[in-house]
Amino acid sequence: MEDVYLSSGTRSALGDFGGSLRDVEFTELASHVARACIEKSGASAEAIDHIVFTTTCPTDKDSLFSARVVGMKSGLPEEAAALDVSRACASGLQAIISAGQQITSGQSQLALAAGAEMFSRAPYAVTTARWGNPRGNQQLEDVLEWCYRCPFSLEYMGDTAENLAEKYQYEREPMDQYAVTSQARALSAIQSGFLAKQIVPVEVPEGRSTRVFDTDESPREGITMERLAKLRPAFQEGGKVTAGNSSGVTDGAGAILVGTRAAMESSGASPEARVVDWAVVGVPPSLMGHGPVPAIEKLLARTGLTVDDIDYFEVNEAFAVVNLHVEAQLGIPRDKHNLYGGGISVGHPPGVTGLRMAMNGVQHLRETGGRYAILSMCLGAGQGLAMLIENVD
Repeated sequence: MEDVYLSSGTRSALGDFGGSLRDVEFTELASHVARACIEKSGASAEAIDHIVFTTTCPTDKDSLFSARVVGMKSGLPEEAAALDVSRACASGLQAIISAGQQITSGQSQLALAAGAEMFSRAPYAVTTARWGNPRGNQQLEDVLEWCYRCPFSLEYMGDTAENLAEKYQYEREPMDQYAVTSQARALSAIQSGFLAKQIVPVEVPEGRSTRVFDTDESPREGITMERLAKLRPAFQEGGKVTAGNSSGVTDGAGAILVGTRAAMESSGASPEARVVDWAVVGVPPSLMGHGPVPAIEKLLARTGLTVDDIDYFEVNEAFAVVNLHVEAQLGIPRDKHNLYGGGISVGHPPGVTGLRMAMNGVQHLRETGGRYAILSMCLGAGQGLAMLIENVD
């Protein structure tokens, strides 16, 4: 089985809910980013034999066939295979995993792992209309509500964060402090140009004209403990989870090249990191935020590594309490954890987050000379996923 490598991660800037990307069509944004990834890599689109695409919420007419549509719009040959996958909040990492599995099984040599989430374009549904409504009003259901509720309890994901805080006795003040840190780190990563290295500009509609969108829209200036303390609990009366210490609802797209070293180098691309291994676990749905802890533990056990061996960690920041929990349970120091912001500051579109985290991990290792990074997240409905990547020359 050949090793699997990553190269040339590229994404759009992430847009606020109802913000800059709301009028951009799903597959247009995704294919724009995919083409930019291919161009950045130096490979030709004709050399790519597979695309694995992910989203948790198809929002436009052709997004139900996302992989095939985005592949064709990106210039991949008609002969290239296409696969759609989804694993809740870890969908971006699952796209990488599934592309890697195609490669290690000999079904592919060079693949594109890509994803998009356009929550601003999420439709409303009438579930009673197909066979007729005998009388009375019909109710519109917000499809976005389906995405943010536990399928078992119908709690909001924020309620499960409250459950985690209650079970492990995390207080609001450190949750807010973590959120302040996330915002500051994201703004610093924007100002330093770290995040700009990943981002491809997008032309977005503005009135009768267009403008260039190239900077993440969610990070906020001036976020302080005092400001966050004024926010009311978002999910439960007397709770600790607020809009300030939760991830934002955002739009975006991302793509990364996945392949064997030989396939990359023969096509003109440069391997940047090796996918070493990954682990997926199930946890109680009501405590879905616990997921990264056993996932990372399982991954470390599989690879014979310890927390001290890992140079950098990224955890998705669905809620601040999730990252506090990882730090507390695994002893991960904050100075090597989410140094460039995360879901709370940059945003958390599930089909993109894992791809964005992989880009951060690869870039961090290459710029610091570190060896290993772990990317991990909690998943709605109760799972955890962790992936180990290694810097390569």
